[in-house]
Amino acid sequence: MAGDLHTHTSFSDGSFAPEELVAAAKKIGLNYLGITDHDTVDGVRHLYENGHLPDRNIHIIPGVELSANHPASEVHLVGYNIDMYNAALIEMLDKIQEARWERFSQIVKTLQDKKFAIRETDILKTADTSRSIGRAHIARALVKIGAFKSVREAFDKMLAKGQPAYVERYLPEVDEIIDVIHRAGGKVVLAHPKLVGDNALVETLCNKVDGLEVYYPCHSPEDVAYYSSLAEEHNLMITGGSDFHGTSSRFVKSLGEFTISDELAAKFSSSLNLRFD
Repeated sequence: MAGDLHTHTSFSDGSFAPEELVAAAKKIGLNYLGITDHDTVDGVRHLYENGHLPDRNIHIIPGVELSANHPASEVHLVGYNIDMYNAALIEMLDKIQEARWERFSQIVKTLQDKKFAIRETDILKTADTSRSIGRAHIARALVKIGAFKSVREAFDKMLAKGQPAYVERYLPEVDEIIDVIHRAGGKVVLAHPKLVGDNALVETLCNKVDGLEVYYPCHSPEDVAYYSSLAEEHNLMITGGSDFHGTSSRFVKSLGEFTISDELAAKFSSSLNLRFD
């Protein structure tokens, strides 16, 4: 048996509803499932408020993945076992969501100015239950209307940084994210350190976080050995996950394709961390 501590639902940019993701995890025999939607806890709150969390057949670990401000590198921090109702966390997420909506409107206007027959409603239909609207939703909508053949092409030609429809967005600072996750009772993990693209920065961040995502689909055996040694050196918790989104454009196509041991996953699992302040 095994676990996957890095997954996304349709409440951010995944394609599985939270109930579908949990059902799929149980079907393949996962013992631990971390739900770590981008910039929102709506997915895990949906499970809790509809009586699906906790679940006696699988350990569901409430989480959130947040992008941090950095001029040159992609820094993502994941908070695990957070209080989904913590006031400081909700305040930060609301601020990020507002910025996402502003960016969304700017990107749509840019696309329309460039004669793409795309409307905000087209993207909202693609996003479905998600309030965390991002470029992935826009890319999928562009593919749906036939503007591009794939999500990757839409990013490469229009939405990626440096491309015509790219718009910067608000990102909290690393220390701000760490503080808020700790205030919400959670543990902070540096996600997919190889994608940071700067091992010197990764080492610096290891002095700030509680854990390191050592196991990740694009990490080679050499990467795993290196990040394991960093975790040991800095006394960090070790985690891992597939970054499952349920779409063919990601590193894995199927849940269960990439997992970690129960021994590692269990360290992030505990009773629900909820304080209704």
